[in-house]
Amino acid sequence: MTESVAPCRAPAGAPANAIEYAFGDALPASAHSIEVAPGVHWLRMPLPFALDHINLWLLADTEGWTLVDCGLNQPATIALWEQAFVALLEGRPITRLVVTHYHSDHVGLAGWHERRWQAPLWMTEGEFLTALALYHETAGHHRGAMFDLFRAHGLDEARIEGMKIFSGAYRRLISALPHTFRRIMPDERIEIGAHSWRVLIGHGHAPEHALLHCESLGVLIAGDMVLPKISTNISVRPVEPDGNPLAQFLRSLERFAALPHDTLVLPSHGLPFRGLHARIAQLQQHHAERLGELKGACDAPRCARDLVPVLFRRTLNDHAWYFAMGECIAHLNYLMHARALIRERGADGVLRFRAP
Repeated sequence: MTESVAPCRAPAGAPANAIEYAFGDALPASAHSIEVAPGVHWLRMPLPFALDHINLWLLADTEGWTLVDCGLNQPATIALWEQAFVALLEGRPITRLVVTHYHSDHVGLAGWHERRWQAPLWMTEGEFLTALALYHETAGHHRGAMFDLFRAHGLDEARIEGMKIFSGAYRRLISALPHTFRRIMPDERIEIGAHSWRVLIGHGHAPEHALLHCESLGVLIAGDMVLPKISTNISVRPVEPDGNPLAQFLRSLERFAALPHDTLVLPSHGLPFRGLHARIAQLQQHHAERLGELKGACDAPRCARDLVPVLFRRTLNDHAWYFAMGECIAHLNYLMHARALIRERGADGVLRFRAP
């Protein structure tokens, strides 16, 4: 069953670009949906993490439904999908899968859906190939490579041993991927039902993250690129240890700012909102502040392990340290590429950063 929820409006006198939660704090009931725009249905599926949900999108198509993102390969999600098929699909099949990027909560059940519905998987090439590389743990795409990267940036062996408990989690959370896919391209227009959706590409959070913008509906399916409350994780990956994903992410935000300020943003986590320009400005300011703090902390040579507490002022468990290290290295690489910091390798083999 699809619920009907009246959109909320910004209070009188609110700035035109203020963030406004389009449906207040309304949430779809379990295995049900809320129609957020004509033919666009919002579902939520559980995640067993601190971030405890993912938003998924069913789009009414000509002969059935296009599904955007899939949820994790876990029994609870599969059971909810079985209920949703009865409650939501109105006897029409899923005819196409669009996955925004390779992370397990997005692509996890793509193979399961593809086999059940004989529905083709649509992804960018960069995301599909990265998912395959991680699933098969090829060189540069396995946890051991990430641990080597962290060692190079000063992380101690005790912390790395703690991280090994969840090593290999990607393969466990992914249903076996299809062997073929339909490649989607930047600025391609995908006709879904009565509407045309333009593919936008974001970088930094993932190699070639796809977003979908429908001008006629004023809707952006943003994936993880623009979240309403938290800043998406931007991490250096071991296959590209000197990469600059934060610069890529910030350039992506600049491109998205060309969309209308009143665009209805459908994020993968959190609530649908309007106020795209305001949120982009907040994210830009957030990263500018973090970069300034890191630069100020490098009055003497420091490694990423030393600097994680500068970015994260709370106690972190091993799982959180994994993401924190990747994010800290990303900010340090940004400053290195901007020549605001110099990176040097010490006699102990550890990379450290200092002011010029």
